[in-house]
Amino acid sequence: MAAPVMNKFSGVVITYNGEQYLARCLESLFKVCDDVVVIDSHSDDNTVAIARKSGARVISHDYQGDGPQRSLGVRHCRHDWVINLDQDEMLDADLIDRLARLDLQNPAIEAYECRRKNHLHGKWIKVAGWYPDYICRIFNKHKTDFSQVKTHARIQTTRLRRLNEHILHYSFKDLRDMINRLNLYSDWQAESLFQDGKKVSTLTPVVRGMLSFIKHYIVKRGALAGLDGLTISILNALGSYFKYAKLIERHEQDRT
Repeated sequence: MAAPVMNKFSGVVITYNGEQYLARCLESLFKVCDDVVVIDSHSDDNTVAIARKSGARVISHDYQGDGPQRSLGVRHCRHDWVINLDQDEMLDADLIDRLARLDLQNPAIEAYECRRKNHLHGKWIKVAGWYPDYICRIFNKHKTDFSQVKTHARIQTTRLRRLNEHILHYSFKDLRDMINRLNLYSDWQAESLFQDGKKVSTLTPVVRGMLSFIKHYIVKRGALAGLDGLTISILNALGSYFKYAKLIERHEQDRT
């Protein structure tokens, strides 16, 4: 564990079978945090052992959804300012240096977002909407909280400052992992839209899917990343398509 820094941070990571990158994730957090909490959803690999070996406090808890799970972790943090990473993310060296110098006493700032370097097949993808991919991972726990959604929860605040420093992200093991997550996330997103009473036409999945492909492959220059850029653009399009197709299916099931 690194020596204490001037700014006091707690770290939070929610985990499930995250052994591949977790050691690097926690090592980066302990360079700026003296308090790290891992909320684990009953992993059956080496995740918990890795977390405990790092010095993190591990709490096992049934998975309640992305937002609720992160909020649970925040409630166990000892410091006002929290750094929340995914199990496949880590602080880059430039961000580690900047965190020690942040002005955490500024009442006009409740959270910071930074750039994220997303990797696929070991390569940093700079197109197709994958960079700079600003993400809010640093916040004051007393002034804001996560949106209580099942997937892709976000910190809710308007008092946000943008940083140029980076988080490293190794989000997918392989193409099978990308497809599996597409299926899972579109399930959750469709159910959330259904619970909100959202209704769409039969053309919506096709239109949204086509627009998503054009956005990521052409507008956001995914074509420049070769096969990986094409794959990312297709999977984004399929994610949008299936989200709305599953919403239509959910309404049909509700009527029967």
